Amino acid sequence: MLARQRARRDTTGGCAMSSGIIPVVATIIALGVLSQVVADKLQVPSVLFLILAGIVVGPEVLGVVTLSSFGGIDTLAGIVGLSVAVIVFEGAFHLKLEKLREAPGAWLRLVTVGAAIALFGTAIVVRVLLGTGWDVAFLIGSLLVATGPTVITPILSVVPVRDRVGAALETEGVVNDVTAAILAIVVFRVVENPQRSVDVVLQDFVTRLGTGVLVGLVVAAVVWYILRRIDLSKGNAPQNARLVVLAGALVAYGAADTLYSEAGIAAVATAGVLLGNADLPYEKEIEAFKGDVTLVVLSFVFIGLAALLSFQTLLDLGVAGLAVAVLVALVIRPLAVFASTARSRYTSAERVFMSAVGPRGIIPASVATLFAVELQGYGMPQAANVLVGTVFLTILLTVVFEGGFARHIAQALNVIPMRVIIVGGGTVGRALAERLEDRGENVVLVEDDPEAVERARNEGYTVHSGDGSDTDELRAAGAENAKILTAATGDDDVNLLVAQLADSKFDIDTIIARANNPDNIDAFEDLGVSTVSSSLATAWGIDNIIERPALSNWMTEIGRSGDVQEVEVTSEELVGLTIADLDDDLPGGVIIALAGRDGDNQVPNPEFTIQHGDHLTFLGRKEAVRDALNWCHPDDG
Repeated sequence: MLARQRARRDTTGGCAMSSGIIPVVATIIALGVLSQVVADKLQVPSVLFLILAGIVVGPEVLGVVTLSSFGGIDTLAGIVGLSVAVIVFEGAFHLKLEKLREAPGAWLRLVTVGAAIALFGTAIVVRVLLGTGWDVAFLIGSLLVATGPTVITPILSVVPVRDRVGAALETEGVVNDVTAAILAIVVFRVVENPQRSVDVVLQDFVTRLGTGVLVGLVVAAVVWYILRRIDLSKGNAPQNARLVVLAGALVAYGAADTLYSEAGIAAVATAGVLLGNADLPYEKEIEAFKGDVTLVVLSFVFIGLAALLSFQTLLDLGVAGLAVAVLVALVIRPLAVFASTARSRYTSAERVFMSAVGPRGIIPASVATLFAVELQGYGMPQAANVLVGTVFLTILLTVVFEGGFARHIAQALNVIPMRVIIVGGGTVGRALAERLEDRGENVVLVEDDPEAVERARNEGYTVHSGDGSDTDELRAAGAENAKILTAATGDDDVNLLVAQLADSKFDIDTIIARANNPDNIDAFEDLGVSTVSSSLATAWGIDNIIERPALSNWMTEIGRSGDVQEVEVTSEELVGLTIADLDDDLPGGVIIALAGRDGDNQVPNPEFTIQHGDHLTFLGRKEAVRDALNWCHPDDG
């Protein structure tokens, strides 16, 4: 009888727990999807809305999602751990070798020099302003090393920066997630036992990292073998491939984490990078599936962790806690970025943008929460509160301000470039790419000759290796987001085909083709494609040297010391003004060389009155031309 009653109570309790968790899960998923939709609509990273949604439904506001909703800290820790595994694996899977080559020196320095500056800088600030011991200060510093793909990837999805900027930030996020998670565990062991020697600490770090890398290698090899060597059945092969990859990520995390806590993060990162570059079958289907899964687990992680957020803990830190978060974002982060990108191809504006976009994410939040529970158990409530409060306050401020305003920051710094696709990585293509990149455009060369690809990459250009006359290859190179496409190969048939594909398959504003044979110009122009004849261009260049040597010499400097830029008049403030009126306010070193109206271009006289839609061509020193564009038409400058 007692057994039956106990069983009935257990069954009833299980049903109650099941019925209680269902509304919570439904709420989290619904809020996650809604956050994603709103984020896409407003072009703001979804992480911002996920955090705000989590706070609203958390115990501090509505109380719909609380720690008890998940059955306690251990259950939530398991959910967060598996979710983080999927998120890190997703980010690592997208780290293609081609992308890593875009900024090899920068990302390597960001995860070494930059991480060291973040660690020691944060520890010093915490020690001085919050008065903690060095052990707790370094524990907080180790956690705040991480930026993480959970926050960087959503930002870059709505802020299309140059490839080298995105590559550096994404790689830093994935690698530093691993570094921060393992480093924090090692430092926490020192907090538990301050007598541990430096040798033991380093050995612990290397052991956990090495274990994770080894497990990741083994799992990646097994998954690769299954997908490449075993028939997964024709009808369900894509679905089975997706499930095998997902299972591999979870197995890698679980196996490594069982051996050493937090080694699982290194395991999934290793497996993700290897599999992402292994040319797997059904790779596109796998990426799409992982993206959907990541959306769900992101919702669970951010909203779930909001259940542990206490406003009182944040308030207890006071002004000192706020000062720590501000210094981490506005002083330590820029120091790390500028030190890591010194003597690189990054412009000053790009370096400022990278400094302004370093929000902290899931790894610091989840690990800090678990550490705080253990510190409470050790009778160290003050250390626990400082740890959680500082980490969560930094996360909130950096995600809200850096994540929420990332696009506005990029626009203010003018680091969102125009994407230009150049098909043909030969001498002409690389020369054109050099000039466009000097003006700050995001140029992608498309080339299928291995030697030409290697040469262009060695010179620092972004190159997509593939056949530019293939629709899928153009799409992979970013043609769907391109404003200009140039077919610049030495084969007119290829250039004609590329122009046709670009015109029919993609919404590209400007298509320009190189005609090596002047007899082919009519065929290109019949398509409505702007055409440049190599023969005629050479003849004109020689004629300019003969008849106009000074102008010819100056024209060769366009894009370096000199520049010519054209802008359409859309501002009503300029309509009705004369050229003389504009000349009075133009920066020194620039003139209005041409004024165009309805396709008719002329050297304007001072009385020429500007109308809406006119085109003005500025000529002069490079900096002066750029200043004139910013003054005349800020949106295009």
